[in-house]
Amino acid sequence: MKDTYKLVISVVGCELAGIVGSAFTIPAIPTWYATLNKPTFSPPNWIFGPVWTLLYFLMGLSFYLIWRKGWNNKEVKVAGKYFLAQLGLNFIWSPIFFGLKSPALALLVIIAMWALIVMTIKKFHPLSKLASYLLIPYLLWVSFASILNAAIVILN
Repeated sequence: MKDTYKLVISVVGCELAGIVGSAFTIPAIPTWYATLNKPTFSPPNWIFGPVWTLLYFLMGLSFYLIWRKGWNNKEVKVAGKYFLAQLGLNFIWSPIFFGLKSPALALLVIIAMWALIVMTIKKFHPLSKLASYLLIPYLLWVSFASILNAAIVILN
């Protein structure tokens, strides 16, 4: 597969994970989410869309840098599986938090996701330092989101 196709698939695939999640998030924000007690450090709702759009783009670019090295390479395949596993957890977090209205279950998911992001960064680093560095903003945001998620569980 040509590198251009890999890039497009990588970025669009990651962005689609966010788009699907937003189908659960957007309707719940003015209704259920608005009724929750949130910590003082909770950012305004409008910030989440732009931040996640940028993070999904960086994630897709990061995955592309690894994928283009060849899926037949054992280290690439292992690193790619970690990436896809964390993306899978990312994909189900919004339906769990907003769709099922279960912040406690979503907290378990985001903690597992955080651990897989750390492992993905470790697996990406020997293959492409840039690919691993592109995931640092994502790790930082998910760290913050985990604390926010935990605070919502505690306050509600």
